Amino acid sequence: MRGGSVEDEEAEAVLRAVGRQIKVWREAAGLKQTELGTLIGYGADLVSAVERGVRVPQPEFLDSSDVALGAEGKLSAMKEDVERARYPKNVRDLKKLEDESVEMGAYAALHVHGLLQTPEYAQALYAMRRPPYSEAEIERLVTARMARKSVFERFPRPLLTFVQEEVTLRRPIGGRMVLRRQLEHLLELSQLRHVEIQVMPTDREDHAGMMGSFRVLKLRKGKTLGRTEGQLYEKVISDPDGVQILEMRYGMIRAQALSPRESVTHIEKVLGETT
Repeated sequence: MRGGSVEDEEAEAVLRAVGRQIKVWREAAGLKQTELGTLIGYGADLVSAVERGVRVPQPEFLDSSDVALGAEGKLSAMKEDVERARYPKNVRDLKKLEDESVEMGAYAALHVHGLLQTPEYAQALYAMRRPPYSEAEIERLVTARMARKSVFERFPRPLLTFVQEEVTLRRPIGGRMVLRRQLEHLLELSQLRHVEIQVMPTDREDHAGMMGSFRVLKLRKGKTLGRTEGQLYEKVISDPDGVQILEMRYGMIRAQALSPRESVTHIEKVLGETT
């Protein structure tokens, strides 16, 4: 639902159900939206939006409402359902694939890969989308993207490799300071033993990735999937022939790029140029 913060029917249904429950408990307590907002520290507009199912309530909102309305845990119990509905369906599906992967390789052509982004970089990236997202949508999408970074911390550790186009290290998305922090974050991640970051120099004559960004995910039990990105769509590739092509291309891209050690040196050089 564009304009609110819900993009699929399943999430919309969950949020509407939660909103109705909050409204029922509020009215049973004889409170207006403004009065409930005052009790729990939120504005009446936000209370209204949550009750209508167009804003995702934070866990604190549900806990505070539960106490203020005497719901005895019934509203707080909805946090798990709301958490699943918090992120767009395509993000939930992608996170599930990432959580099931034992190895993932990603080539990023236009910007720093989502799993490598800082919150400030992701915020700036979403803010420049056209047609523009609302502030609530941007907040939701950034939160969802940061939640996916749990893939770096889970155990057993997956092998995560990334190839970044050199231009993505130089384009000052969000401004110079945001870029500096982003480059520092890349250097921090590159120190993890299960993460390898490579840079594809702009001056390379041979380049196997000219068709755009993509990734290859090797899942538990041996299944391998590919994922490609376009202007208006993201597609999961499951047929063996298509996956084989992406695996071949990714292997060639890694061979053509700077080595992980050379890439760290290159990122440090670009970071030094941003001062």
